Amino acid sequence: MMVSKSDILNASILIVDDQKSNLLLVEEMLQQAGYMHIESTTDPNKVGRLHHTNHYDLILLDLLMPGKDGFQVMEELKEIEADSYLPVLVITAQPDHKLRALQAGAKDFVTKPFDLVEVQTRIHNMLEVRLLYKKLENYNKELEQTVLERTAELRESEARARRLTELSSDWYWEQDENGHFTKIYGPVLEMLGIEAGDLLGETVEDKAVVDKSRWNAAEREALDANLAARKPFLDFVYTRTNPNGSHQYLMVSGEPMFDTSGRFIGYRGIGKDVTESMHSG
Repeated sequence: MMVSKSDILNASILIVDDQKSNLLLVEEMLQQAGYMHIESTTDPNKVGRLHHTNHYDLILLDLLMPGKDGFQVMEELKEIEADSYLPVLVITAQPDHKLRALQAGAKDFVTKPFDLVEVQTRIHNMLEVRLLYKKLENYNKELEQTVLERTAELRESEARARRLTELSSDWYWEQDENGHFTKIYGPVLEMLGIEAGDLLGETVEDKAVVDKSRWNAAEREALDANLAARKPFLDFVYTRTNPNGSHQYLMVSGEPMFDTSGRFIGYRGIGKDVTESMHSG
């Protein structure tokens, strides 16, 4: 992130001094140095309004002015730049005012009578910092907006994928790392042979309502082994015996879920009743 010489010379500058001769001296110095956007005022009461409208990159502010001094002007400016960089370089002939000015929010100071080389150097350095700060501020805003947009896109994509999953399967479920059901879509409980009501937050074993005698023991053992090993499985077909003696074929796919640090956080999966297709095959 760089600030070019052109950026600095195109920065907006406001000079505030109740002495017209001082204004003319600084204006001429800045114009000769190539600065393009210079304004000035001898009225300290106008500074807040001018900065609110123009958001200057630098304000050269005299401290000792009648009616409203530079310290009062800075208090007004801090309300405008409450969460930002206060671009004030104070001008003073009083050595004991320097520390007070810095404590009041000024970023630098120059002393009267002017050393023109020193003034030019301090103005250039302060503008460089100010413009870098603005670039960083704009970059952070753009980055924040990009994150918000990407997050919205991701949520939309996840919602669309989940909806497609639901449409392409008879049921969908999610479990946490302890095997507790956290999400259920479709007849999950019925397909698992669970006769209890809502088991969200509980494991199947918590209710002991599964009639395991209706399951093919070898198939159930293989499925449990996949789950215990935290392995994904695709189109795993298992059977169960219905009360009327007929066989029902169920096909299930599942995958383990991990957080960004790689910690296992549960399973999610889909399932379908494929009895009809198995019989027709």
